[in-house]
Amino acid sequence: MNPLADRIRPQTLDDVVGQTHLLGKGALLRRVVESGQIPNMIFYGPPGTGKTTVASIIANSAGKTLHKLNGTTASTSDIKSVVGELDTFAGVGGVLLYLDEIQYLNKKQQQSLLEFIENGQITLIASTTENPYFYVYNAILSRATIFEFKPVSKDEVKKAVERAFRIIGEERGAPLDIEDGVCDHIAQLCGGDVRKAINAAELLSLAAKDGRVTLADAREAAQRSSMKYDRDGDEHYDILSALQKSVRGSDTDAALHYLARLLEAGDLISPCRRLLVMASEDIGMAYPLAAVIVKSCVDSAMQLGLPEARIPLAQAVITLCTAPKSNSGVIAIDKAMADVEAGMVYEIPAHLRDSHYKGAAKLGRGNGYLYPHDFKNHWVKQQYLPDKLKGRQYYQFGPNKTEQAAKAYWDKVKGESKE
Repeated sequence: MNPLADRIRPQTLDDVVGQTHLLGKGALLRRVVESGQIPNMIFYGPPGTGKTTVASIIANSAGKTLHKLNGTTASTSDIKSVVGELDTFAGVGGVLLYLDEIQYLNKKQQQSLLEFIENGQITLIASTTENPYFYVYNAILSRATIFEFKPVSKDEVKKAVERAFRIIGEERGAPLDIEDGVCDHIAQLCGGDVRKAINAAELLSLAAKDGRVTLADAREAAQRSSMKYDRDGDEHYDILSALQKSVRGSDTDAALHYLARLLEAGDLISPCRRLLVMASEDIGMAYPLAAVIVKSCVDSAMQLGLPEARIPLAQAVITLCTAPKSNSGVIAIDKAMADVEAGMVYEIPAHLRDSHYKGAAKLGRGNGYLYPHDFKNHWVKQQYLPDKLKGRQYYQFGPNKTEQAAKAYWDKVKGESKE
């Protein structure tokens, strides 16, 4: 017997759980489907959100010869077989190719479809759990419309779970006795993945004693299943991005939440590296000591390992969130890098060049250099940038207390030297 998720797969768009932003009345994808003119489309989103279901519904109503391929198993000969049908009677009205997990096809395989997609002989509906902008060939992307599928809400998943238990009861000839809280628990811990929720319902029904599904069994079946995480996928970088933006926005609670998600997934290296970057990128000159504190916390975390590592890393996150913010340092180095990358690498002034070798003076190396420590306040005016960059300014003091104090000091020192 097929898995329950396949047996109860929706047959119409109205039966699909969630995705109202795409399939609700008046939504763009629904209007496109109802027009009867199916364009090339790519469905992108997490597993169990209805991509395959919606693609199948559209394909079955398209009135074209339908071919289904899966990128994990499809070979070049499979693609050639689809293309070869275009010149036969079966391909007269065009072919609709449903390609699941397109990210697993290599560039050459994707390119082999391009000519036929462009002239309309093949209409492509592809689905992927990975960001298509990273994994799908650009020429395919430019000829397709991308629709993003979102994780299904808890309430919608609960409806699917209740429907699953009801159908299981019908198949076995007697309704299941579902303990209060079972459906809510499955819906909560399946992370918006309807397929996972239905699979959990099927598993619990098989294990049910005398037809009773208990909350204790549901907790065991669904434990940790809400953690959607792939260290090489979008979820990984999305969490890291959210962590840094929460720190930058001084939201301690949000930052701790995203740190916890990384640590719960067993990822210690990524948050450590990102916290080290944040200390200089987002706090920087407003509180330079933050870099020292975070380095110490990271070192402690790496020596301790999980679960104890959570404590110094939480300290680092709270320190960064509550610290004053400045990005003046990263702005300054980016400006300097931009000039260097643009080829603005001019001759170093002679008085700054190395003079620690015999004959340097004859070449003019170091001649005229003024040693700042010999002057009041250990500063003396002289040129340091190359002639063609004289007067160029990369760093500007930020408005925070620390940088403004430094600015006041140097304004005074440099002002005194001019008197």
